[in-house]
Amino acid sequence: MKLDWRLVLVMVLSLGLMVSCESTDDEETTFEILSGYMLENDMDANLVIDQWITTAANINGNEANYFIVDIRSAEKYAEGHIPGAVNSAYGDIVTTVVDQNTADLPVIVACYSGQSAAHAVVALRLSGYPDAKTLKWGMSGWAMGFDSWSGNVDSIAKDNANWSMAAAPALPSGFADPEISSDETDGAKILAERVAVLLEGFKGILASDVLADPASYQVNNYWGAEDYTHYGHIDGAYQVTPGTLTIADDGFNILDPSQTVVTYCWTGQTSSMMTAWLTVLGYDAKSLKFGANSMIYHTLESHKWSALTADLPME
Repeated sequence: MKLDWRLVLVMVLSLGLMVSCESTDDEETTFEILSGYMLENDMDANLVIDQWITTAANINGNEANYFIVDIRSAEKYAEGHIPGAVNSAYGDIVTTVVDQNTADLPVIVACYSGQSAAHAVVALRLSGYPDAKTLKWGMSGWAMGFDSWSGNVDSIAKDNANWSMAAAPALPSGFADPEISSDETDGAKILAERVAVLLEGFKGILASDVLADPASYQVNNYWGAEDYTHYGHIDGAYQVTPGTLTIADDGFNILDPSQTVVTYCWTGQTSSMMTAWLTVLGYDAKSLKFGANSMIYHTLESHKWSALTADLPME
């Protein structure tokens, strides 16, 4: 029987296409490489967001035991700063610590309110400084003249049509992973790229914007279940128990990568940590600025800003 070479060629090409498709399907995505690397290197959310904050009372008098980085503007730094603190732009925080922390001291990051510092601490914790901490309340908690909190606490959620006392909606699930653009196939290099993206700027959003149109976002209330029902919440917000959005438990599959994910907490500091971590993983994430203190300040029973009555020492 005469062999039909055209038929053989078609069969060979078809087989090659099938093998090619199987290889593509089995190939790890950039997200899978990154998340796997972070999991293997103790960079899951529950570890990155653990013991990440300290108070002015702990630092005062012990400044020499820390490498303190002030990421406010050079002008504000010059007006006064914690004794021994060095000034750095937010985007340069990792380079500043690498170049100047020659004694390898524990790192403390101070900003205006404690919120952008939380972003910076995530960048540091993912860059080889797992013990870096944020100064709670920022420099607002150190000197009265630097108070950026008192002018931002409010109760705008009172009588707002989009503040709800309804039961929590069921958590969604099964969303696809976010797509991360990178030419790298090494987890450490992808992580460095994503930290650089995080350091391009603070990922924040005003409560007034979210309350005006909560349906435009995936809103996550980062409180316990009891507080969610006790205080109420932004309409449609999911109740996300802190510590549950982890790589190990595939907890982040409740997040929709096609939406802006807004997380809010009590003060905007913890939500800033979570937002920073999610940004690194490729989500379009935002932290609600000043948290519940900007929405229901007068009804809060704890986690509440209180203005200073005296300054701590400064240079």
